[in-house]
Amino acid sequence: MEEITSVQWFPGHMAKTRRKIKEALPLVDLVAELLDARVPMASRNPELRSIVGQKPRIVLLNKSDTADEAVTRQWIAAFAKEGVPAIAVDCKSGKGLNGVLPLARQVLKDKIAAWERKGMGSRPIRIMVVGIPNVGKSSFINRLAKGGKAKVADRPGVTRGNQWFSIGKGGELLDTPGVLWPKFDDPAVGERLAFTGAVKDDVVDTEGLACRLLLWLRDQYPGRLAERYSLTGFEDMAGHELLYAVAKKRGMLISGGELDTERAAATVLDEFRGGKLGRISLERPEGSL
Repeated sequence: MEEITSVQWFPGHMAKTRRKIKEALPLVDLVAELLDARVPMASRNPELRSIVGQKPRIVLLNKSDTADEAVTRQWIAAFAKEGVPAIAVDCKSGKGLNGVLPLARQVLKDKIAAWERKGMGSRPIRIMVVGIPNVGKSSFINRLAKGGKAKVADRPGVTRGNQWFSIGKGGELLDTPGVLWPKFDDPAVGERLAFTGAVKDDVVDTEGLACRLLLWLRDQYPGRLAERYSLTGFEDMAGHELLYAVAKKRGMLISGGELDTERAAATVLDEFRGGKLGRISLERPEGSL
């Protein structure tokens, strides 16, 4: 996956992002990190913890409707063990989003109590939203803000260009000033992001990618693979053999009667990303976060 790594990792850009986030941190009470529930480790930036320091943080496992529910529960427990409250959400349907502000209030209960003692009980909770590209940050903000946004450059201490979104019931969101990218020290991270579509298909070998995804499904979710593509006796098949089998079952042929593996690869990837193979998680919380 060297190609993905070289295309997707921009150290200079990350340095600029880190600086901008640190500049904006004093303006917020809490940081909400959006992750892809199917790949919570691959879709997070490992440097975020050091960037936000002691600022309270919550994790929102987005796209949870396409992830394995049992595995998502394991992830929520794993994050809790690390002292980071997490909930499952789906920004596309809106599922779970009504739990974001209550979770933020729970995390900030001591600070809110202090505000109330000072007569500032109506002060809104200010949340910075962070997440890597394609994890659903824009959908999250649009859902909670219902499309409305207000630039408040006249507020003391607000950096020029910051965008605040009112989410009602005492909450405001600050969109991340910049974009977080994960650092692909482990090539598997880039590959998992490619599986989910977070890495553009035009920078990867889609047939090779589909073969590796089919191999993973063969080992982890064989029932889903058998059901979706009507496959049998595939337990010992190699990746390319699985791709041929899918193309054959779907009648995907090119001139001369050869199997159209390019089309089959695109189909496998699209159907996985669209949830047509069922709820599947590519990562499990084995070890520390």
